[in-house]
This record gives sequence, structure tokens and C-alpha cells, in this order.
Amino acid sequence: MNTPRAREKKNVGGRPPKFHETRRPVTVTLPERILSALETVDKDRARAIVRVTETVTGTDNKRFKPVELVEVLPGRAIILVGPCAPLRQVQGLNLVEITPVRYLLTIPPGTPMESLEVSILDVMESTPNLDERERAILVELRDLLATHRRESKMTKGTMLFLDTARKR
Repeated sequence: MNTPRAREKKNVGGRPPKFHETRRPVTVTLPERILSALETVDKDRARAIVRVTETVTGTDNKRFKPVELVEVLPGRAIILVGPCAPLRQVQGLNLVEITPVRYLLTIPPGTPMESLEVSILDVMESTPNLDERERAILVELRDLLATHRRESKMTKGTMLFLDTARKR
């Protein structure tokens, strides 16, 4: 039997587990430079991969917040979010990756700001298997939008996007 619990019990009497949560072995081929870089994070490759992944994705709660307000002008902030697959289902919302796994939220011109809240609620209600982190991001974003909408503290601005596709 190869259930998560069965795998946990296999370690009894053997080497103690590195991680105290459900885990499984994986095989991955990485470039030598990445292996060298991981070694600077932790001599144990598995711990290094976990630490880097948690830092970059914000799941370690040290580097990034899952939903973050970043002040870009005095008294004006933009919303940045971490990775959240269900956000890609929100109608009228575009996620623009500005740094690895940090996304700026944009909506097409003419989209009512209020529709974003409703669309987030729709995704939350229609996605039965949201994990805890994804649900937390959606709830925090919805609450942030609702609060700023109620206080009339939400405005839209225009961003410049350049078409950089090569002409054929």
C-alpha cells in the first residue's frame, strides 16, 4: 500500500524525515549551475529546493505577501499577487508577471471595477477544490477590493503596453 500514511510509516526505525508533512520522492535533472546555486542555499539539495521555492512563491511568509499593496506614488498603490491558478479564471482580469511569480492585476478599458469582486466570488463558488492558500488569496483580494470600493478609494489608471511582436 502506497498511501501518504504508509510512506510516513516506512521511515520508522530508519532515517528521520526531513519534512513533517506529506511528501514523495521525485527525480529531476538540473543544470550544474543550478545545482551549485542550490548548494549555496543548503548543502541538502531537497531542503534547498524547498527553501528557494517557498521564498520565491511567498509561501514562507517572509518575502512576499500573497496579496500586497505596493505604493507607486504618494498615496497610490497597486495590487500585486502571488501565484494563484483560480485568479486566471476571473473574468476580465489579466495577471501581468512583473517579477518571477509576482503579478500585477489589470482589467481591460471599460471594465467596471465592481465586476471584479463579483467575478472573484463566482470563481470561489464554482471551484470546489480550492486549496487553503488559493482560497486565502481570493478572499483577501475580494475583501481588499470591497473595502476600497465602499470607501471610494479605488480608481483606475492607464498603463502603456507596447506590442513587441516581430513583424513577419
